[in-house]
Amino acid sequence: MLQYSFRLAARFAILLPGIVIAYLSVRDIFPYFDRRLPLAFAIFVTYVLGAYVLVPALIRLFRIIRPPTHLPWYCVTPDGFASDPLNVGIIATRRQLTRAMEQAGWHMADPHRGHYIIRHILSTVYGWSYPNAPVSSLYLFGRKQDIAFEIPIDGTSGNRHHVRFWATTYESQRPLSFRSIHWHHRQAHVQGDNLLWVGAASLDVGLGYIRHNLQITHMIDPDTNRERELIVGQFKTCKLVKTVETVELRRPYRLINRVISGYLHADGKMAIISLR
Repeated sequence: MLQYSFRLAARFAILLPGIVIAYLSVRDIFPYFDRRLPLAFAIFVTYVLGAYVLVPALIRLFRIIRPPTHLPWYCVTPDGFASDPLNVGIIATRRQLTRAMEQAGWHMADPHRGHYIIRHILSTVYGWSYPNAPVSSLYLFGRKQDIAFEIPIDGTSGNRHHVRFWATTYESQRPLSFRSIHWHHRQAHVQGDNLLWVGAASLDVGLGYIRHNLQITHMIDPDTNRERELIVGQFKTCKLVKTVETVELRRPYRLINRVISGYLHADGKMAIISLR
């Protein structure tokens, strides 16, 4: 009962900024733009400010103040809601990781910056090929992904396999466990030594609305285990694998996704690949 009460209080603490922003939007933000813009534009600008700027910023601040103290099961959106489960890891330097992923057929995603975003929008509108399109930022350990890769699906618009990786250090003794993976040592991630790249692999299968702010985003295929097996199988086919270990993060679980009517299921395991 006590644990349930704490969980309920934490969820309300995340919901509270949204309630405050909604109140301020109706009382102050919308009237300000309504006096200066046509009604439709005033509503649109208010929505964009609330859903894409203010709510994510406030909840992101909360996540910085209260970061997780354990290896999480999944990464989160900028505003702190559950997203893709952790399901794969690769022990390598950054250069080795990049070369191995490209050899397996993956494209490194471009940074999430202005001209890349514009190019992505144009490629979607006009059907241009853009295999290195930026992926949205998801957060783990209080920071967005360090590197991401993707494979576009031929014949579909915007559907793609993608995986985001975060650099961590780890204790060298075997077997690995979630307790021997350290994400606090941020400075060690830039030294070029072997790292454990903790990843969340998933498959975009369409578009949907985020349940708490009605942003448009990608719908994720519920079977995230299959995406992990895809990467492991590709690496084995390319003869890149030395060993594959399995780290159990928790028992199998079903994760209610941020997209309305969306959900994900995972077996709670992460496959750790050591490269040849």
